Amino acid sequence: MRIVLLHMPWGAIDVPSLALGILHTTAARAGHQVDVRYANLDFVDWAAETAGFGADDYQYFSEKSYFQGAGDWAFAGALYGDDGGDGEADDNSTDSTGYFEYLAANGASEQEIALTRATRAIAPAFIARLVEELAADPPDLVGFTTTFQQNTASLAAARLLKQRCPQVRTVFGGANCDGPQGAALHRNFPFLDYVVRGEGEAAFPALLAGLPAGGDLSAVPGLCWRDGSGMSTANTMTRRPLPPSAILAPRYDGFFERLDASVAAGWVDPKLVVEGSRGCWWGEKHHCTFCGLNGSSMEFRSKPPADFLAEVLALAERHQLLDVYVVDNILDMGYFDTVLKSLAELPVDLRLHFEIKANLRRHQFQLLGDSGAAQVQPGIENLSTRVLRIMDKGVTGCQNVRALRDAQSAGVSVTWNYLYGFPGEQPEDYESVISQLPVLHHLDPPTGAGRIAIERFSPYFDRPELGFAITRPAFQYRATYRLPESELNELAYVFTAPPRGIGGGLAERLGAAVDTWLARFPDSRLSYRDAGGRVVLVNTRPGYDWRVVELTDPVELAVFRLLVQPRSAAALAAKVPGGAAAVEPVLERFTALGLLFHDGAGYLQVAVESDNQVLMRMRHRHGPAAALPRTEEVPDAVAIG
Repeated sequence: MRIVLLHMPWGAIDVPSLALGILHTTAARAGHQVDVRYANLDFVDWAAETAGFGADDYQYFSEKSYFQGAGDWAFAGALYGDDGGDGEADDNSTDSTGYFEYLAANGASEQEIALTRATRAIAPAFIARLVEELAADPPDLVGFTTTFQQNTASLAAARLLKQRCPQVRTVFGGANCDGPQGAALHRNFPFLDYVVRGEGEAAFPALLAGLPAGGDLSAVPGLCWRDGSGMSTANTMTRRPLPPSAILAPRYDGFFERLDASVAAGWVDPKLVVEGSRGCWWGEKHHCTFCGLNGSSMEFRSKPPADFLAEVLALAERHQLLDVYVVDNILDMGYFDTVLKSLAELPVDLRLHFEIKANLRRHQFQLLGDSGAAQVQPGIENLSTRVLRIMDKGVTGCQNVRALRDAQSAGVSVTWNYLYGFPGEQPEDYESVISQLPVLHHLDPPTGAGRIAIERFSPYFDRPELGFAITRPAFQYRATYRLPESELNELAYVFTAPPRGIGGGLAERLGAAVDTWLARFPDSRLSYRDAGGRVVLVNTRPGYDWRVVELTDPVELAVFRLLVQPRSAAALAAKVPGGAAAVEPVLERFTALGLLFHDGAGYLQVAVESDNQVLMRMRHRHGPAAALPRTEEVPDAVAIG
């Protein structure tokens, strides 16, 4: 069977598709001829030539506007056969607010709104061109992976392809097809022959095996298919996730050559994308209340360390790339003494990105740095212990600040978001943090601050008793799809609910304080060197008017060294000669110098070990990966880091 797998706009253009790379391996092993076509790069080249499309334009759709759905809205005209130039919600919606007004209310500029309108106008021509090329030599099957804002571009191409070549089978899969979302897609768009829900390594080859013989597809887990009358049938999804041995290595044949030939080669630095695990070992025990990232499969499982290491090294050698994005929701702690230690000892210079838990210790951050982890995403999200408890994060505010400090000491850059809007949070949870942010200006700042979104599969979505009465799918779904509300409830991933937590005024203050942090970070430094009998501190943070301070007093030295870990004043008094009477004035002096972060009863010293950290800082573009699109501040929603 000849198969074409399509990666449509607005998929990331700096990395190949992990999903299609794995399916390529799967189908090729079964003897099928497989071609992966990066239609996202086709669109980049076509739009750059015909409409002057640039890197920032693509990023607006692929990342920045995710929670407003501009990427899907832009291809909705191609899906439904109209230009949609008025930007109004569909007649099926009871909301008469125009989509462009919605974008403006959520922070879009006039230029971005004009870009959205113009892109919708040209999208049908691109879809027609793509389908014409496919129809010139039609394959037996065309598969689409759809994640984030790839739905309508994929649907538009599948619809037109089915009109031109009815014999070509169309298959959808990906994160947008998980659970009820996939069933809704299949039910409402009859030109989709099949939708694979859940992990595709087993279901996709089972589907391929059953097609030539017209076999019974009712046993393929999670598959949506049509009976003889065209009625949509959704098979039960499996409750048992794939074992690690069944998670195959991807094949990225052709992607990097295609990128090199694209105008996008001048926009981005190419990276490899790999996975060592699926699920979340923390989420199995404590599902963070706002997180919907793991969809229908939270169970954590990881590849054997030797297999994962060999896979990373083989891909790096084959494609001659050193930048590697690891998309795991959370790093397997067993990889520290295996994968990371081996990488640290090997004569390779990989630059890796990992997602980790923020309560790692200093030596673990050092091992990350030594192994080549140039960037980590610890899921910090907030600096108030009380709010973190509401989120069920399993860390404290001081531990999160410790992660920022220790990562920088190890030469590892941190990317994170500041989230607010949790039921039960109080103004004082933010007032204290805002007043202390100048203390932290030398540490990696969040990319922005924003109110949480309510996402499908999160506890906030599944359990209204936690504080959110879900009202309806977010407005962009009504503006994009011509479907009744009942179907949008199944199709949507992002939902609206009355805001909770802090009000708009305090949220604006938090956002402004984060903006100041971002602006001052490049020139701010607070580092120290411990010389045994003294500690020398160097400061360039604008909020503090001292340059160099030496600590020589035995009590000050003891307190400073003890506060490498979060401790209360009482705990310090129990360990320092002189007790509370000696400790209290030291804490007051350290606070005046901006050396301490405190949260509740806990204190932490925030100075970074002096080791040329300023030279090691990365200027990187934040954005998900894979994972989720990353943060842009919006009034009602924010990406989850």
